[in-house]
Amino acid sequence: MHVKPSSRIGKVSEYYFSKKLKEIDQMRANGTKVINLGIGNPDLQPSTAMVEGVCETSRKSGVHGYQSYIGSPILRQAFADFYHRYYGVTLNPANEILPLTGSKEGIMHISMAFLDEGDEVLVPNPGYPTYTSATKLAGGIPVEYNLTEENGFHPNFEEIEQRDLSKVKIMWVNYPHMPTGAKATRELFEQLVAFGRKHQILICHDNPYSFILNKEPLSLMAVEGAKEVALELNSLSKSHNMAGWRVGMLAGSAEHLSAVLTFKSNMDSGMALPIQMAAAAALSADQDWFDSINAEYAKRLVLAEDIARKIGCKLPKEHSGMFLWIKIPDSVESAEAMADKILYQKGIFITPGSIFGSNGSRFLRISLCADKATLKEAADILSTYKLEE
Repeated sequence: MHVKPSSRIGKVSEYYFSKKLKEIDQMRANGTKVINLGIGNPDLQPSTAMVEGVCETSRKSGVHGYQSYIGSPILRQAFADFYHRYYGVTLNPANEILPLTGSKEGIMHISMAFLDEGDEVLVPNPGYPTYTSATKLAGGIPVEYNLTEENGFHPNFEEIEQRDLSKVKIMWVNYPHMPTGAKATRELFEQLVAFGRKHQILICHDNPYSFILNKEPLSLMAVEGAKEVALELNSLSKSHNMAGWRVGMLAGSAEHLSAVLTFKSNMDSGMALPIQMAAAAALSADQDWFDSINAEYAKRLVLAEDIARKIGCKLPKEHSGMFLWIKIPDSVESAEAMADKILYQKGIFITPGSIFGSNGSRFLRISLCADKATLKEAADILSTYKLEE
């Protein structure tokens, strides 16, 4: 029997990495060694306090049942303390913080909570593909805005305002930016808040990379009036090496968070309490812990830059986050063609920038989520790479 999938599923395709990892698994099954430098899956250890926190709570009785949809008061307070300590932002833990089972789920929650059929959504090009797929699944219409190298991969507000914005309800932004590594500035965040207020657009800022190779973590919520026009997602996946634990949060006004909670409460049954206590412990990490993580990423970045040079690519002027965004040579047909050539000829998977939008078609993205030995091995293998082969 064949049951036809819903029309909404036909609006999106299987996630690129889901498909590519199947191909890589098959290559490995056939005996080909593949070095994966494509996925942003942190391989470093979480804090000792996090591990001890989950173990301690798990041993207690009465902690393994359903939990509150709005999360434990302890976790919400931990997020509030974290935002005040590192971003200088005051959030009311009672109604301005909503813990999530990962920020990727939060993107879908926001889309379902605020979009009606036919509403338009501004999504970055290049940008995280989930912004587009979540928009489509919620019945919205994604409208791309350009992020270009010439403009530092920041929005060109004059260009955006040349189009009709009357149907736009949400604008997705993400700084430090994935995949380009472009950094946030206070001025940019002030422009975004002013833009949202002017056009009655909800600015949704996705902020998981602010502590990685970035000395000045910034939050959109630090801008005066941001809570009125914006939401901010954050996550422990990248900053605290807890990707598999699925812990994120949403910050914003009580009114906006209430709408998201209405949808969320129909989708899940809360986060396991031991995980919440582990996350609260992780959020107490001091600056020394972040410094130690960044010291390792800085060493990996040097090796990734060596890989870029060996394959003839141009390095960015500045960098933050856990990826290196590099420009391919003019003589190469496309980033996807170059990435496939490197994979099939050298057994090294590097992500083509084209999967993040047409403005990424001349770029590759190297993940720093591989240890130094692996990155050095990849560099050694690619020392024999020739563009003309």
